Amino acid sequence: MKVAVFSTKSYDREWLDRLNNERKHQLTYFDASLNAATTNLVLGFEAVCVFVNDKIDKETIEQLAKNNIKLIALRCAGFNNVDIAAAVGKNIKVARVPAYSPQAVAEHAVALILTLNRKTHKAYNRVRENNFSLEKLMGFNLYNKTVGVIGTGKIGAIFCSIMQGFGCKVIAFDINESEDLKQKGVQYKTFSELLSESDIISLHCPLTPETRHLIDKKAFAQIKKGAMIVNTSRGAVIDSSDAIDALKTGKLGYLGIDAYEQEENLFFKDLSESIIQDDTILRLMSFHNVLITAHQGFFTHEAMEQIAATTIQNLTNFENGISTENEVSLGHVKK
Repeated sequence: MKVAVFSTKSYDREWLDRLNNERKHQLTYFDASLNAATTNLVLGFEAVCVFVNDKIDKETIEQLAKNNIKLIALRCAGFNNVDIAAAVGKNIKVARVPAYSPQAVAEHAVALILTLNRKTHKAYNRVRENNFSLEKLMGFNLYNKTVGVIGTGKIGAIFCSIMQGFGCKVIAFDINESEDLKQKGVQYKTFSELLSESDIISLHCPLTPETRHLIDKKAFAQIKKGAMIVNTSRGAVIDSSDAIDALKTGKLGYLGIDAYEQEENLFFKDLSESIIQDDTILRLMSFHNVLITAHQGFFTHEAMEQIAATTIQNLTNFENGISTENEVSLGHVKK
């Protein structure tokens, strides 16, 4: 199958080529992201392979259909950047990688917490400048703290277990409660209860119409003063403007984000010689108690191998007319 692979970096090419070891598919790599303006690149291909910041809206899908694209293969679990209804209407299949390494994302959430708390990033820079002072580097014990987990799917469940290992009290909110987690001591609470009781809140929910700006002005008003919020899910789960207001007043004590609402214009790019035009992220970066990583939670050897393997298998299954649970339907959107 001839596949146009968009938004690729060196590591994407390396792992896809490695897992496409029998050269079953003809993969052509593009640095550009896929959107309505770049659909001319798909002429002559049967499928496109995309990532989190490609914009597969109705207009893009109409152009893909005109160019006889039959499959959109996602190299990620989330599909909020794809208009599934439009794809179904044009008889274009959508396949994703539903799970690749939930441990990778859960562990990155913990890394953000530890770094924000113990300020190891600041200590590293100080020592490199021969500054061995401990002033303003004081943190707090994680032991006995209450950690609230919003979303207890595979990633959230692993995160719960890790935080229990630190001796934390773990509470959670999810519309689908896990009996297994309950047996392990995780207490499910209402959304309001979780916000008001947690010292640390970690977001592990998908981006849906219901979760967009879930953490907004109203939510920030309910959190403990000085609480920490970490987001390794999707950027738009947090209202960035409201987060800035909460940081300015001190209500939000720490913010760690691996996803940002407008990240498609920034993340996965080297903009070190550019003038950033996004005033919101510049304001977030100006706070000493904000830590931003550029959507690297998934980025481990194990995860990249699984993403590539599943993506290649999704292409092969489609080519052979095999339907699998990796296909995204309207039913997934309505859940």
